Amino acid sequence: MKTKILLISCLAVIISACQEDPQPKPDGFLALEYPKPEYKKINLDCPFVFEKNKYAQIKTGKSSQNCAFNLDYPNMDAMIYITYRPVEKNLRKLLIDAQKLPEKHTIKADAIEASIYENFEKNTFGNFYEVEGDAASQAQFYVTDSTNHFLTGSIYFEARPNYDSILPAADYIKKDIRHLMESVEWKSSK
Repeated sequence: MKTKILLISCLAVIISACQEDPQPKPDGFLALEYPKPEYKKINLDCPFVFEKNKYAQIKTGKSSQNCAFNLDYPNMDAMIYITYRPVEKNLRKLLIDAQKLPEKHTIKADAIEASIYENFEKNTFGNFYEVEGDAASQAQFYVTDSTNHFLTGSIYFEARPNYDSILPAADYIKKDIRHLMESVEWKSSK
């Protein structure tokens, strides 16, 4: 009996000694996949047209004053808030207001990077602001022709701002914003 117990114990030690040493698992990363964007020209009752991703839904409020609407990304719990304002000897004020918006996020932001946008052919000029960190908005933009039109927008998520968690969705929507900016065309005034 003692021999059997000794033999089983020795066998258990030998079998357990042959296993590989435990290794730490590599860091896991969130691997979200979003559909390839498909853009379509949108012509609202506004003084401009633009292209939007077909996966974003246009939401208009009760008052479409100054042509304000949202692009809703329901699968990402995100919204791009877009507002149009006519330029009426107030370009300086509109520019200051548009540039103050990203500054409001400096408390929580790790970095704010501005990119200048210019398209002389379409007469559109503006800035795109990328916000890194746990800020409420991950990107803002404005586009203008400097004489008649001024369009602004910003992304907000329906979630507590946690940069690592919303980064894949924010990157996807930032590409849509850049496309929107590049596709804006002003309707001719009659």
